[in-house]
Amino acid sequence: MCLSTAYKNEISDETVVMNNVMEIECGENTVTLIDLIGRRFTVEGSLLKASLTDGYVILKTE
Repeated sequence: MCLSTAYKNEISDETVVMNNVMEIECGENTVTLIDLIGRRFTVEGSLLKASLTDGYVILKTE
């Protein structure tokens, strides 16, 4: 199972949005992250980059 950490705009401790992300849903101007226990978090923005092997997701936000 590949779980990821989601970040806003860049990878740093200060920009972590959610840990243990297992699912990502992209909408018109939103990205919804769903973690291992089913918690959902929606961010205004778009998916910038995801590396499933390295376990990170970067979201482009304002």
